[in-house]
Amino acid sequence: MRRPAFAAVVLVLGVLAVQGCGGEYPQSALHPNSDAATLLDRLFDQIFWWAAGVFVVVEGILVYTLVRFRQRPGGPRPKEMHGSILLEVAWTLAPALILVAIAIPTMRTIFLVDRSTDDPDALVVEAIGRQWWWEFRYPELGIVTANEAHVPVGRTVDLRLRTADVMHSFWVPRLAGKRDLMPGRENQLWFRPDSVGVFHGQCAEFCGTAHALMGMRVIVEEPEDFERWARANAADAVAPADPEARAGQGVFMSNACVGCHTVRGTSAAHRFGPDLTHFGSRLTIASGVLENTPANLTQWLDSPQHVKPGNFMPEVVLNPAQIRQLVAYLGALR
Repeated sequence: MRRPAFAAVVLVLGVLAVQGCGGEYPQSALHPNSDAATLLDRLFDQIFWWAAGVFVVVEGILVYTLVRFRQRPGGPRPKEMHGSILLEVAWTLAPALILVAIAIPTMRTIFLVDRSTDDPDALVVEAIGRQWWWEFRYPELGIVTANEAHVPVGRTVDLRLRTADVMHSFWVPRLAGKRDLMPGRENQLWFRPDSVGVFHGQCAEFCGTAHALMGMRVIVEEPEDFERWARANAADAVAPADPEARAGQGVFMSNACVGCHTVRGTSAAHRFGPDLTHFGSRLTIASGVLENTPANLTQWLDSPQHVKPGNFMPEVVLNPAQIRQLVAYLGALR
């Protein structure tokens, strides 16, 4: 029975090892795409190689000792050694020097990433953590959106971080380090993205039932694409032309939706839930839980607690026709 158990352990460890090899994972800090993330990655590399060097030296001495001074049949007992001042100094001095070599770049990196940005052209974005979704505001552009922040490549982003309820932690590994959001305090984070793409993030501080489902996206675009997005999202929602979408607007305005959400250009002006003014142009729904497709939106409206347990969206009783009309209306908000 021992051999099958051993084989099973080896198989599981082998599968885990293969899963960790290669590929650019959505939330891997080892694939930086901004100057701030690159600073952290370089620091990690330095500390890793110091740790690897210590491991090789210590394990090498251990293996040498086991082989050189092993007990041999009929051989003499190895001579014991006491009171070597040279070894005691080496054992004390070597770790101290290594810690100094690690501390200097660590402190330098901390000072660089923790300071406020001095770039006068930085794009100011306010990120507000809520249970359990993210609100993004662009005070200079008059834009409010949810769970997806758009930024231009090559331009410094000055993030102003705060929370509307409990503690959260903002973390987009490939763009920047973690920053805690604490009640009554504003924190800051800056980065300058160097690549176009969609970068995944996550709340990194346990904040309640749906903490693990509190994701976000930072969408880095070419400057001209960002300008187009900014102009479109600063505008009010356009009244839908499609009859089913118009019927969906009536469903929206006559149910609990209007009491929680904002759709600029309509009478819906509450901010308990995400701003839905341009909901149809977003990539995901429910803070990154599902892709923004009609089928997934239908599933979300039918049973939000089934999709994201613990969220504060009430179970609104809607018949299939109303859900279909509401999906058409929300999809038309672009």
